Order: sequence, then C-alpha cells, then structure tokens
Amino acid sequence: MTDTVPSSDTAFHARYGAAPEAADAMAWNPTIAALLAHRSVRRYDDARPVTDDMLRAIVAAGQSAATSSNLQIWSVVAVRDPARKAALAECAGGQRHVAQAPLFLVWLADFARLRQLAGDHAVPLDGQDYLEAGVLGCVDAALAAQNAMVAAESLGLGGVYIGGIRNKPEAVAEILNLPPHVFAVFGMCLGYPAADDNATVKPRLPQAAVLHHETYDLTAQRLEVTRYEERVNAFYANQGMGESWVGRALARMASPQSLTGRDRLSEAFRNLGYPLK
Repeated sequence: MTDTVPSSDTAFHARYGAAPEAADAMAWNPTIAALLAHRSVRRYDDARPVTDDMLRAIVAAGQSAATSSNLQIWSVVAVRDPARKAALAECAGGQRHVAQAPLFLVWLADFARLRQLAGDHAVPLDGQDYLEAGVLGCVDAALAAQNAMVAAESLGLGGVYIGGIRNKPEAVAEILNLPPHVFAVFGMCLGYPAADDNATVKPRLPQAAVLHHETYDLTAQRLEVTRYEERVNAFYANQGMGESWVGRALARMASPQSLTGRDRLSEAFRNLGYPLK
C-alpha cells in the first residue's frame, strides 16, 4: 500500500474502467481507497521475506473477521518450505507463483477441532454431517482470508488467491498432513511485489449490474454487462491476456472438464470427512 491516498475519482476509474457519476462526492477515506486498489500480485521480490511478525499480524486480522456463532471453524497452514510449495503448486495446476511466493497460506474449513472437543466431552456432533457445516467452514475461511489479505496489503505485501488448491483435495490434505474433517478451501500467495511486477487493478462489473434495490432485476443487467465487456476487453488487450471476459466466463463453467478436477469436489468433501447430507 502506498502512503498517497488516490482521489475517489481516480480509484473508481481504475476499479470500473470508467468513472461513475459524481465519484468525487462519494463517501471516501483511506480504508476504502486501499480496498479499491487491490490487485492480484504473482511476481515477488525474492530478497524480502514475509516475517513471522507480519504473519502473526496477518493471522490476527483474519481472526478478527466475523465467524458464525463464534464457532471459528477455520484454520490456516503457513507454508515456506520450497519442496512443499512446489508440491502444492503442482496440485494447483502448475501455477509457478505458488512455488515462488515467499509465503503460501492454505485456508481450511476445519471441523477437527470441534470433533476433538465433542470426543473429549462425549457428546454428538451429528450436525457436522450436513451441507450447512461445509458451507459454514468455507464462509468462515473466506471472511478470515479477506481480512488477512487487506492486512497484508497494508504492510506493503501483495498476493493472489489460489482456487486451484481444490483441484486435488486429497493430495493437498496429504501434503499438509490434514486430519479428517479438514478441507483446504483455497490458497493465498503473499510476498513483496517484484520491482518489475506490472499487474494493475482489474475493472469490475458496473455497480448497476450487481447492486439491486429492494428486488432483483435481471433484465436491467444486460446493457451494463455489454458495456463492461468493452471496458474489460481493453484491459485484457493491454495485459496481453487475449480472449474476452464473456468468453472466459462462459468457458470457465462450460463443462465438468472445465472445472479442472473440481467436478468431483463433493466426493472429495466426503473423503475428507464431510458427508454433506
């Protein structure tokens, strides 16, 4: 994060590819500016490690996120070992930045802790067998991770989420020695951005496409999505990323094969202790 806070007009223009009307009149402060400046960083400065002091602060920020019923059914594994990062990178589809990042965090939906408590107190935990439990664990992990990413960026770090960690859940569990009832939801690369890193803020859909008032209106989105396609395609062209956003989005969900192994996610959940009734 830089010390200079950009104007709301500048930040909104970067986030949406066009400045919304009266952006300079919107509520604005350094926290909102930092959130709008988020970008995915995949290239890191090898000479600057993420320290243990930083890691403690990042995890403390994660633990300050909301958690359903204060269950705190998530955990995180910090991975620095090169061989282990390389193995996780392979599980995630060969993403080199997983191996290259100074710190790789694996965020977990974790019922092992409650299972252990239930055993210690000789009480049932049958509710964990239902889909709701899996959802709760994933939501808790995601809320904590987003807090952690914001904290990391406030310390000058950059990072990127790695959904590919779900490509091979059982292999990931073996690499991390996860007990039953623990599931890796996603990973997170963290490090100081490399001097030659040129990643920029990626435009998002216009608010008119995602913000509904009182009731949901699908029809009104079509024009806004068309406008977004024009803006984000210009971004992709500038970044040398090729195909259109619509093409990417539709291809990503076109078939079971396009899910890169995650078509069997429910089976993996069950194998790792989540029956999902």
